[in-house]
Amino acid sequence: MDTEVYSNTGGQSSKATPLGAIAKFANNGKKTFKKDLGAIARSYGNVYVAQIAVRANPAQALKAIKEAEAYNGPSLIIAYSSCIEQGIDLGKDSISQQQKAIKSGYWLLYRYNPELIAQGKNPMQLDSPAPSLEIEDYIYNENRFKQLQKLNPEKAKEYLELLRGFINDRYARYKK
Repeated sequence: MDTEVYSNTGGQSSKATPLGAIAKFANNGKKTFKKDLGAIARSYGNVYVAQIAVRANPAQALKAIKEAEAYNGPSLIIAYSSCIEQGIDLGKDSISQQQKAIKSGYWLLYRYNPELIAQGKNPMQLDSPAPSLEIEDYIYNENRFKQLQKLNPEKAKEYLELLRGFINDRYARYKK
């Protein structure tokens, strides 16, 4: 479950915290991009890896879970998980916020199955469409980004542009 903070410590910044998010010990917004746990796991070459958002796309999540279960080797499923520290109503807003994360390209849905290589197929299956929603329409629904916009609009704008470029580059890389 990826909440992008250390949830069990009250929302501390971590390597999983995204660029520009405010969290404990990152009061001026985190200055680096979050680590890509999926890419790290895929680099081993023998790990099934999927990234899902259960509430936004349950069919893709179920497909990934079934494939991970059937895979003869280690499997890792990284699931988008809303957190109270994000400042959204988890009961009311988490589905639409997950959908916005996917539409903006912030959160990619994919499945990486090393067994497909032996079949002459691409092991990476990108299940996300190309970004179709402006990133600010996703991030500024959450306090962790909204707070920086209020406290330091110039820094928020700088991080927004960096994030926009990162999202476009990452989508192109994953699609390739």
